[in-house]
Amino acid sequence: MRRMFMMVSISAVGLALVSGCSKNPSASVAKVDDGKPVVGDEIVKEFDLNKDKKPDVWAHYKLVPDLKNPGKQVEVLLYKEMDINFDGKIDIWKYYNDKGEAYKECYDLDFDGKVDECSFYEKGVLVRKELDLNFDGTPDLFKYYEKGKLVRKERSTKMDGKIDYWEYYENEELDRIGTDTNGDGNVDVWQKKQK
Repeated sequence: MRRMFMMVSISAVGLALVSGCSKNPSASVAKVDDGKPVVGDEIVKEFDLNKDKKPDVWAHYKLVPDLKNPGKQVEVLLYKEMDINFDGKIDIWKYYNDKGEAYKECYDLDFDGKVDECSFYEKGVLVRKELDLNFDGTPDLFKYYEKGKLVRKERSTKMDGKIDYWEYYENEELDRIGTDTNGDGNVDVWQKKQK
């Protein structure tokens, strides 16, 4: 059984493929402590998208008390993992909150087994993206969104983990650029959009 710390994003096409695959859940036991579920194990459902008899998608669930049916339990999706190029390594991860809403999606863009990009959501709306541009395991570019629209980018141009470049957007158009020229983490030079 694969255990990862990120989640899988399934496109509409992938979701259609997954719905037709067989499920092989593993056994799981959940305890209840002070009305809150304490998960002992996860239920993992495997799906074979390319029909090679090897799983390509893993959906991880926990059992929690069913509030509508006392004494019964329901499965709640925690996260999904997907191997989209069928090389045996996870390429996409997707995490869900207790309401079933995705709050984080991560991708391995160069298929090396490491996360290169993550998107973060609040109530289903994109709020931030983190990208590892040089594939060293550390994000170098951060994009911030308000109501799903890009408002700011922050970047480590030296790819040393220190932000030294900022872009600010208004109405989804670049408004100004800030640069840190002395390495103190603050903007030293501003460039304003020409009107």
